[in-house]
Amino acid sequence: MTPVAERLHRRIAQAGPVTVAEYMSTCLTDPDGYYARREPFGSAGDFITAPEISQMFGEIVGAFVLDRWIADGRPAPFDLVELGPGRGTLMRDVLRVCATDPRFVAASRVVLVEASDRLRQVQRRSLAPLHPNIAWTDRPPTERPFYLVANEFFDALPVRQLVRRDGRWFERVVGLTGDALAFGLSPFPIPFAAEAEDGAVRELRPAADALVASLARALVTHDVGAALVVDYGYAAAESGETLQAVRGHAYVDVLDRPGESDLSAHVDFGALAAAARTARAHTHGPVDQGDFLVALGLLQRAGALGSRASADERAMIEAVVRRLAGDGEGEMGTLFKALAITPRPATPPGFAVVNEPGD
Repeated sequence: MTPVAERLHRRIAQAGPVTVAEYMSTCLTDPDGYYARREPFGSAGDFITAPEISQMFGEIVGAFVLDRWIADGRPAPFDLVELGPGRGTLMRDVLRVCATDPRFVAASRVVLVEASDRLRQVQRRSLAPLHPNIAWTDRPPTERPFYLVANEFFDALPVRQLVRRDGRWFERVVGLTGDALAFGLSPFPIPFAAEAEDGAVRELRPAADALVASLARALVTHDVGAALVVDYGYAAAESGETLQAVRGHAYVDVLDRPGESDLSAHVDFGALAAAARTARAHTHGPVDQGDFLVALGLLQRAGALGSRASADERAMIEAVVRRLAGDGEGEMGTLFKALAITPRPATPPGFAVVNEPGD
């Protein structure tokens, strides 16, 4: 039994079942949990993110950030913020692009929102040579203008699961059946205004919605800045459960060996956009990741890299482009979405395909 499983067993035995959101949070953020103990990234870890597939992803995100800062009139000082920066791969590529304008570097502070002390050390080694002013924090700062990126961050925030039974909604919980963790339902119905067939599952993300609303309010207050969210998910609320566990690049049971698997759930981009608009910010998208990257020059960048490459290297670059922007099995182009949040209504580059209702 893992240390996290032992703690969960004791907690449930003493106080009763925990919600799915509490279970997910414990597995990921416990001192012996996934982010504290595991190395999730790369081929030797549990999954590979877009920035680790190719530098082109981070370069395009960097170009987006630099464009937004210039369009806002180069405000200074400001923060360049990343939520969940992993090993610093994305920020490294973003900084390489943004450093082409020395004024950007001089005016900026890089802020990495990272809970893991272990990953903070990895990020420090990777990024310290690239920028003179880097800070780490547990929550995004909003006291001055900011440009924020979040790639595969919101999928790891805890989700509540509601299940429809006999015309009412009940919260799914994790309890004990004998000595084993097992799913069940709270006996108390939840007031939730949504019609669905019995057995339907809805996932709610209060932590994600609250975070986006807070960021949106700050953007509106400053009247400059932007937030870019890239993650896998869907554009409108769907019935169904998406909570999943990945270990060693394979799906495993969500309740198997708590703390040793990456737990995530598909992002409800419609709910995120609604939370931002409630705070009077403007949202753009979501658009498919492939459309976003292509609109911002993925093919041109790949062509430039390929022009100096061997035949084998060009084939590898083409494979990377398909992985990032394609819609086939194992490709990220349509499964992943991009959403931008801004204080002003003008559509940012990459989001002309879809915009918020009413714009």
